[in-house]
Amino acid sequence: MVAENLNTIKQSKEKIDLHAQLIETGVEHVLLELDNTLIGLEPVKTRIRETAALLLVEKAREKLGLIHETPTLHMSFSGNPGTGKTTVALRMAELLHKLGYVRKGHLVSVTRDDLVGQYIGHTAPKTKEVLKKAMGGVLFIDEAYYLYRPENERDYGQEAIEILLQVMENNRDDLVVILAGYKARMNTFFESNPGFRSRIAHHIEFPDYTSEELLEIGNKMLDQLNYSFTKSAEQAFLEYIDLRKAQAHFANARSIRNALDRARLRHANRLFKENKGPVGVQKLSTLEEYDIRESRVFTGGIDN
Repeated sequence: MVAENLNTIKQSKEKIDLHAQLIETGVEHVLLELDNTLIGLEPVKTRIRETAALLLVEKAREKLGLIHETPTLHMSFSGNPGTGKTTVALRMAELLHKLGYVRKGHLVSVTRDDLVGQYIGHTAPKTKEVLKKAMGGVLFIDEAYYLYRPENERDYGQEAIEILLQVMENNRDDLVVILAGYKARMNTFFESNPGFRSRIAHHIEFPDYTSEELLEIGNKMLDQLNYSFTKSAEQAFLEYIDLRKAQAHFANARSIRNALDRARLRHANRLFKENKGPVGVQKLSTLEEYDIRESRVFTGGIDN
């Protein structure tokens, strides 16, 4: 019977222009925005494009009468801090909304503290309230492995996990859950929680940025604030990046933003020392080599 139906469908002359659907749904705009917003991360962008293609094809199959099934869309984003996981989650929520896989397309970002209570009877209402807010969109759980603390017998994280698993299974047409965190810890978390592992279909790894990509990110951040480097300052900042990456607690783009905030502090202080009279746009908006090299990173310290 299925084969006969398929033969009948195949005889249909109706066709769907997938590229036109890409544009009409607004998905192309989301993908272009992802490319323009995020520097590097090509493996991540490829996976997002592949996911978008699959969802568009499933919609086309539905329209043409072919057997179709809503793909499991729960995801895992693994990688170091500052690699764009939250930004990609926002774009994913937007993409899923434009394709009709979630009703609202909003992102609710939480951590363990938003889900797990400190006493008996506290966890279930906290978790259910978060899930209620996230329905129709995407729930992003950062550092998800902290939900599971087997070393603490009185920990209530397991209760939150059980509620999440139930909702992920029963409401997968109305909620997409993205778990995020460090790669090694996420792997251990999935080994300890087979329920999550069986419900996560897409595992996307976010690589660290190269030094050149981080410099480009820094320039982009400055441009958004109407600042810029001198040529020597830019070279000094590239050296800063290499040194800072070798230190503990480096958080990719997040650390770059923090470094630029401190460079702007030094820049402002220098302007007051060097100028007794009026200053113009050029001086107010240009970071010089001094503003970078005064960082303690160049003498082996941590820039904080």
